[in-house]
Amino acid sequence: MTSEVIYEKTGHVARIILNRPSVLNAMNLAMHEQLADAWDDFEQDSDMWVAVLSGAGDRSFSVGQDLKELDQRTGEGLAAPSTFGSRGKPGWPRLTERFHLAKPVVARVNGYALGGGFELALACDVIVAAEHVEFGLPEARLGLIAGAGGVFRLARQAPLRVALGHLMTGRRLSAARAYELGLVNSVVPAEELDTCVDEWVEDILRCAPLAVRAVKEAALTSVDLPLERAFATRYPWEERRMHSADAKEGPRSFVEKRPPRWQGR
Repeated sequence: MTSEVIYEKTGHVARIILNRPSVLNAMNLAMHEQLADAWDDFEQDSDMWVAVLSGAGDRSFSVGQDLKELDQRTGEGLAAPSTFGSRGKPGWPRLTERFHLAKPVVARVNGYALGGGFELALACDVIVAAEHVEFGLPEARLGLIAGAGGVFRLARQAPLRVALGHLMTGRRLSAARAYELGLVNSVVPAEELDTCVDEWVEDILRCAPLAVRAVKEAALTSVDLPLERAFATRYPWEERRMHSADAKEGPRSFVEKRPPRWQGR
């Protein structure tokens, strides 16, 4: 894999790094293609239990779409008018549209997370941010729309009136404000960012991987369902978990007073 994306696997952890620090990790078409390869591998590799998504350097997680590339392609007649989603474009399905990805993804956010960068973070399950991080969806200021799900996810994850205010103005959110709104799990000084991310990853890995996937699938699938229907809905990952060896290993390890030995299969 070339340098637009760094993809590393250690133990049960996949680390995916947006690697264009000279342009604040703006995402061009090549990066989207390489990200798709990384997400495909992560999803298919049974030894990978959690992913950490980050941006190279200390200035930016990502400032979103590479607008210079977009302007050039538009001028050359190569960029068709776009709206929600990335179907038919390089890198589809992107993380923002991998609705059935059950494995957990942790966003390590340092610096700017703007536009598509914020949308990427919102598509993750846990967000850890440095204190100086700025989030924002400035698309409306550019005649665009947060089409990678920012409109939808921010309106679901923050109070609606607050979300509309930021979506319609492009105003930025500080890390502290994002934490107040429940958009971020942890906010720490920049020098403690990696330690905090590692703590989240370690806590996830202490849990049975199939249980984690079942929790994520059930929570995201049922969030808008009436409670009675939520109980009656089928969840494929929960069906795998309940019949797995890990479902027996957890109680057994507790009784035997030892750490569990998860198989994740």
